[in-house]
Amino acid sequence: MSKDSMICAGIDTGKYKLDVALAGSSGQLMVDNTPEGHTALSHWLREQRVKRVGIEASGGYERAVVTFLRGAGFVVVMLQPAQVRAYARLQLQRAKNDKLDAALIAASTAATQRLHAAPDPRLSSLADALTLIEQLTEDVARLKTRRESVHGDPRIAALWSAEIARIKTLLRAELAALSAAIRRHPDLAVRLDLILSVAGIGLKTALAILLRMPEIGRASREEVAALAGLAPYDQDSGEHQGDRHIEGGRARLRKALYAAALPAAFRWNSDLGAFYRRLLGKGKAHKAALIACARKLLVQVNAVVTRGTPWTPHPI
Repeated sequence: MSKDSMICAGIDTGKYKLDVALAGSSGQLMVDNTPEGHTALSHWLREQRVKRVGIEASGGYERAVVTFLRGAGFVVVMLQPAQVRAYARLQLQRAKNDKLDAALIAASTAATQRLHAAPDPRLSSLADALTLIEQLTEDVARLKTRRESVHGDPRIAALWSAEIARIKTLLRAELAALSAAIRRHPDLAVRLDLILSVAGIGLKTALAILLRMPEIGRASREEVAALAGLAPYDQDSGEHQGDRHIEGGRARLRKALYAAALPAAFRWNSDLGAFYRRLLGKGKAHKAALIACARKLLVQVNAVVTRGTPWTPHPI
């Protein structure tokens, strides 16, 4: 079947319902977002000879149906809401409801030229565990701020201290459990050790790279920087040259790398420290230099995983 004749479907995902439409056709379907509904959806898609299915990321409600359809042999294209909105603006479409959204997703899917390989199914539950660890870390920081704001009642300060200790105990247990779960997969364990070999990369940062960037080691340095939201973009028009800026990308991964950049540059990674000082010498602001260090740190990790050999301060 040629690309032009390939039948594409779009799914608008809700918590309880799935609205389905075909690109360039009036064919539509609505099923429950349940295992039984997914089975009915698969049968209908086969009857319609659909080969490619587009679905918009919607806070996790799409996960079960995506897993089911990929297991059933369909090519599933995950679209970001911004992509679908941009396509709607291109088509000057202002009306919005679930059926129209499904048709719009179907049209966006048909127009998608570059397809990415389906992600490793093992990473989904592992990434959920990592999100829990990140949330617990954020809770500890928030509770420390509350404790510092207590000045008159030692009982309240003690209460916050006890809660911080409890969450830290849970955090250590979850971190150990996630590491053990990863090491049950030899290929993931090897990749994790390669990432950890880069000076300045701690366990939490290594886990963030491993689970939130499965492309690591298989993409170019420019691609990994863009995926993490650390690539500098031009802001030029005519004779005007604007400041370079970063945008987009995977927010939790970018946050982890930025947090690791300062201690890595100041203490652990001599190459990164020299790079940071060169940037300051050229007049770069501290924050801009740290963003560049976060990008360079990710590039070092990508090079190590690509080579399959541990990091050295001055790789050949």
